Amino acid sequence: MTSSELWTRATADRYDAEEAETSSPAFLGPTLTFLADLAGDGRALEFAIGTGRVGVPLREHGVPVAGIELSEHMTAVLRRKIDEDRLPVSIGDMATTVVPGQFTLVYLVYNTISNLLTQDEQVECFRNAARHLEPGGRFVIELGVPPLRFLPPGQVAVPFDVSERHLGFDTLDLVEQLLVSHHFTRDGDDGRYRHGSSRHRYAWPAELDLMARIAGLELERRVADWDGVPFTQDSMKHISVWRKPA
Repeated sequence: MTSSELWTRATADRYDAEEAETSSPAFLGPTLTFLADLAGDGRALEFAIGTGRVGVPLREHGVPVAGIELSEHMTAVLRRKIDEDRLPVSIGDMATTVVPGQFTLVYLVYNTISNLLTQDEQVECFRNAARHLEPGGRFVIELGVPPLRFLPPGQVAVPFDVSERHLGFDTLDLVEQLLVSHHFTRDGDDGRYRHGSSRHRYAWPAELDLMARIAGLELERRVADWDGVPFTQDSMKHISVWRKPA
């Protein structure tokens, strides 16, 4: 097993409800179009497919999809939506698990490469993507830009959401390049909040490009969102596409 933290049954059972907005057709439309265009007439493999937030609608979009997922609880939620014959999922970590066949597209969305807490394992994730790609195939990652510009001297916490039902902030270890996301979520109307946290290893786009080169992949494109907005120094995240040479 890698350093990724294993998602529990309780987390898996409430995941779709908490991600209702990011699972809507309006929100996912650009994502599905972007990925389907890259997959073309081939197959797609999603690393850390989770409950199928992206993989299931991409399969319904006409792209054959397979997945790798570390948490059996997340996969169990996915299975309520689609059967194994239509969307096969292998239980294992995304850095080392190998599934049959080759793919025109491997993708890893929603900051999930940061779940691997060491640089070595993130490099292995790139190598695993390259291992599954056919010549000319692409590896896509969606990842936030580390929020270090928001840190004045002496501060270690950055808020990312302050709303009526949710308070979220990240604390950062600048030496180890680790980030902990803290969530305080109000479940009911009694004023009580549920606290949850998760650890992540943040990486800069240039660091990912070097990981790709180690894996034999070449940067093809980098944009700021799924609509293709140009990536700039002010972008909060990036969608990066690396290609396996033909």
